[in-house]
Amino acid sequence: MSPVQDAKALVQSHYAALASATPETVEAILARNMTADALWRGVHPFNEQRGPAGAADAFWIPFLRSFGHVQRREDIFFAAENTTQDVGSVWTVSMGHLMALFDAPFLNIPATRKIVMLRYAEFNKVANGKIVETGFFCDILHLMTQAGIRRFAQQTAAHLVQPGPRTHDGLLMAPSDPAQGARTLAVIDEMIEAINIANANPGALSPHDELAQSWDEDMIWWGPEGIGATYTIDRYIEQHQGVFRRHMKDRTFNGHICRMAEGNYGAFFGWPNLTLTNHNGFMGLAPNDIRADMRVVDVYRRAGDKLAENWIFIDMLHFLKMQGVDVLGELAA
Repeated sequence: MSPVQDAKALVQSHYAALASATPETVEAILARNMTADALWRGVHPFNEQRGPAGAADAFWIPFLRSFGHVQRREDIFFAAENTTQDVGSVWTVSMGHLMALFDAPFLNIPATRKIVMLRYAEFNKVANGKIVETGFFCDILHLMTQAGIRRFAQQTAAHLVQPGPRTHDGLLMAPSDPAQGARTLAVIDEMIEAINIANANPGALSPHDELAQSWDEDMIWWGPEGIGATYTIDRYIEQHQGVFRRHMKDRTFNGHICRMAEGNYGAFFGWPNLTLTNHNGFMGLAPNDIRADMRVVDVYRRAGDKLAENWIFIDMLHFLKMQGVDVLGELAA
């Protein structure tokens, strides 16, 4: 098999083993496929850890103590070579939900004893038959809403348990035509450049005309809790882009750890992607002059020459905490 297909097989085997993990066994299961010094990045409060022990102690053991009968309900899975940092390294992307019974408190979020769906996106870098680097994003605010705690009830778009691709073709287990992945990556790169141009010269194009260069008119933007999901270019402008650009200033793009595509799917994440200032009360926060970071995942589905769907994860708890808003601390108070 190719390095890309080898990486897919390794990570899928890793996920299959995790399906039977317990708090007592999860570190050993992680150690089967992770190197001892693997870098594991997770959203706040998990942050950066090293090796199976670090990942287990920070996230997996507390998670498995709180959630029972966990199922990984994967909607998107693909792999490709990285095109940004460490160009040519092989990464996988998995996205979907960890479905479970919420049976004990987690991060001070009260248990419901009901089914919950934890949105996740995970990037794994594979080298020499081992996972050497991971980026694990999950939407903790979205979980809180399912538990009845709506910390940002004024969000501008919709709260939903978000489905996978409309086309139901996001699990790319078999090899894909490299030309299709290149085509997807080109559209993503063009979209990023359009944002850079708009930031430099906001009046050059209308928001609609800017977006229509890269996006389908019926685009679906599956945004994180605190912002929400929105549909069509015009509603995206109304319910997110316009709000974001009016309330944020001095946006600095910091680059991506990984940017890749296979077939009609592409993704990237940064650590952080953006640094900006909340100068006009974004998400209902008080305006401030603090330079705050956004660690972001974007996962895309391309249709023809346009982006049709986009799933977004933002490390909101980290972004908020940098501005003095400790959401998890509030729950503990």
